Amino acid sequence: MTVVAVVAEPPREGLVLPEIAETTPLSAAEAADLYAAAYKDVLRAVDASGGDLLVNYRSDVDLPDEHKGEQSAEDELRALAREAVDDIDDVRFEVQVGTSRSARVGNTITHLLESEEVKSAAAVLPTVPLMARTHIDGAAMKLRNNPVVLGPSLGGEVYYAGFTDTIDFQGAYEPPAVETLATRATDAGHDVEYTELLPTVDTADGLTTLVTMLRSRVTAGRIVPEFTTKLIDDLGLRVEHEGGEPTLVRD
Repeated sequence: MTVVAVVAEPPREGLVLPEIAETTPLSAAEAADLYAAAYKDVLRAVDASGGDLLVNYRSDVDLPDEHKGEQSAEDELRALAREAVDDIDDVRFEVQVGTSRSARVGNTITHLLESEEVKSAAAVLPTVPLMARTHIDGAAMKLRNNPVVLGPSLGGEVYYAGFTDTIDFQGAYEPPAVETLATRATDAGHDVEYTELLPTVDTADGLTTLVTMLRSRVTAGRIVPEFTTKLIDDLGLRVEHEGGEPTLVRD
């Protein structure tokens, strides 16, 4: 089984999704709520898959002083996980190590592959609520024949990066991450495969795309991520075309 590490931060106002608070109708507090909802949907998807769920959280020591709270980052993320999964005892929680995203992901993947000797490991963003069990299990199948599997998102982002062997992770997530990671993989002599492109909620474009996709799926009676869909409905978010451009608005 693939160990799937959800690389997360505590959903605190101003710490998570700062671009959403700056470029959409959502406030910083609402952006934090959106992050929390997406995180729970991602955990539920991984928990339902054939992978082993690991929450790789950012240490309180590494958080800026203005974003340190009375509750620890681990406790906060554990509390949210209890709302998303059936058995919290099946979820591993381990602190991130590293000063950048590339370093933190690299340290986690390298530790899992080399120290724990797992066959495959993946790093996943907590901000891709449309990622379902089928995406995770499909990526795991591709990892049987490809040392690196990438899940692309809008703007060259990567929401899923799976490995059966290590690469040079220094600066590996420099934008556009999907190109940088592919370059590092091929430099290491690895074949690269891809999963379906999915939007994240990290940017206005990603959130706009997600809102339209969720509203479409609700209309069609298809499965949707529970927590994110409910929050978007509660916030009254929808998309209008202003001057030919899709724009997020609120009811």
